[in-house]
Amino acid sequence: MNTILTVDKAGRVVLPKPVRDELRLSAGDSLDLESSGDQIVLRPVRGTAGMRQKKGIWVFRTGQPISAASINETIDQLREERMRLALHPKTSKSEKRKRPR
Repeated sequence: MNTILTVDKAGRVVLPKPVRDELRLSAGDSLDLESSGDQIVLRPVRGTAGMRQKKGIWVFRTGQPISAASINETIDQLREERMRLALHPKTSKSEKRKRPR
């Protein structure tokens, strides 16, 4: 996509929505700026996952799609861990000290 952008008084430019959509950019995302001669190159900074608020709910954003299989595996692991803790709760150190010998 070729387009002309205008720099405002504060030095800001607005990336067109089709570009933001194609690169999956949203408010708060970081861009790496490289300037050389009369060229400017912007690249999305990926690899640093973070929490973002989306419609009032905090979501984990990786920048990469997550497979349904991966989500199901994580849910299964959490369920197993909760079951294990429900059946065999760990005693804290303070409880161990208070027990009569």
